[in-house]
Amino acid sequence: MPDRPLTSGQQHGRRSWAEPWKIKMVEPLSVTTREQRQAALDGAGYNTFLLRSEDVYIDLLTDSGTSAMSDRQWAGMMVGDEAYAGSRNFYALEEAVKAHYGYRHLIPTHQGRGAEHLLSRTTIKPGQFVPGNMYFTTTRLHQELAGATFVDVIIDEAHDPANLHPFKGNVDLDRLRALFARVGPENVPYVSLAGTVNMAGGQPVSMANARELYALAQEHGVKVYLDATRMVENALFIKEREEGYAEHSIAQILLEFCGYTDGGWISAKKDSLVNIGGWLAVNDDELFEELRNQVVIFEGLHTYGGLAGRDMQAMAIGIVESVQEEHVRSRVGQVRYLGELLESWGIPMVLPVGGHAIFLDARAFYPHLPQDVFPSQTLAAELYLDSGIRSMERGIASAGRDPETGDHNRPKLELTRLTIPRRVYTQAHMDVTAEAVKAVYDARAQARGLEMVYEPKYLRFFQARFAPL
Repeated sequence: MPDRPLTSGQQHGRRSWAEPWKIKMVEPLSVTTREQRQAALDGAGYNTFLLRSEDVYIDLLTDSGTSAMSDRQWAGMMVGDEAYAGSRNFYALEEAVKAHYGYRHLIPTHQGRGAEHLLSRTTIKPGQFVPGNMYFTTTRLHQELAGATFVDVIIDEAHDPANLHPFKGNVDLDRLRALFARVGPENVPYVSLAGTVNMAGGQPVSMANARELYALAQEHGVKVYLDATRMVENALFIKEREEGYAEHSIAQILLEFCGYTDGGWISAKKDSLVNIGGWLAVNDDELFEELRNQVVIFEGLHTYGGLAGRDMQAMAIGIVESVQEEHVRSRVGQVRYLGELLESWGIPMVLPVGGHAIFLDARAFYPHLPQDVFPSQTLAAELYLDSGIRSMERGIASAGRDPETGDHNRPKLELTRLTIPRRVYTQAHMDVTAEAVKAVYDARAQARGLEMVYEPKYLRFFQARFAPL
């Protein structure tokens, strides 16, 4: 192992920061042997999604539903109103969403993909086109199942891991104009805008781009709907990088950004610091009526949407906590701390470092491996085998297949994601993670790749199985 790295503060000649919370309860972790990890990996078909959590040391698979709730959120759980209709916790959630996101009408859902399903089902007609700033797996699938074709309109810089553009999540407005001209705006049900674009490496959208996008969409009579799942992180990047926003609060930036959209949805399992839940919110009265009817079919009554009252109360409190300045700085700061360690060792990854994860560049890790042998999946497997750290693939396996040709979709980005749960791990865990990545990088020439031996029909990266070549 390399010498213990300098702290972030020592490297940059400033005082170190610490997490703005203290630990009240702990969950024991155990470290397995390499032989035990090899057996677990074999049993999981080299897919980190199929590993048992008890076999994982540091779990960086996802930040979805893995946050630690606060004492106030746990207290809120104790006042859950479990009435089937009209739970007071729904109204608390509705108030929090209106105050911080600004949308008029709220539909709770069991999680984000429930909202994606409802929005796609109610707005898309077969044969239409949905432009977006890079695809996300579940979002695109719901759009395709509704009969639409997804069209990527993100700026070119987003596809280059080394490009330092400060807002690589921006929409290419000329590309969007060209789509309107080619298919007609009447065949575009909405623009799908994501904050801190996940598949691009957690890269943000600028306020100026959101403002110009909204004006362009309105000019053509097209709605803009926002995937606001990680928008508080996007708000921090705007505060730090965009002229005129340094003195704005995270809450102010979030509210203004949402004002340039017609509605949005969220997986509350991320920013809102809860283990389950989501919502869809819109400003249009007529669409809201249709959504309120649809949610009863698929999720539950419109005042609970598949959630317990206690979950809605924890979510309402989590929304308030999520925009607190010290929380957001700490959340993104921990990701940056890990990124700075890896960058100091020359580890190839997406830059600038995003808000919720480190995205390792598996193409640069394994230049000798062709994309068809799943270099990102290989890297995730090798990292687990080395240290028991669980990460996830965001490359060719996640991209799925072309429905017309049946061939793999081949994204330009072939990434392995180290996703940091909120308020869960310490900087010492980040040190251990960085050293494990370095060890795998040092042994990169030995990697041989994987073959897919089982492939499910939809969202294959969740359940596919692989075998080493």
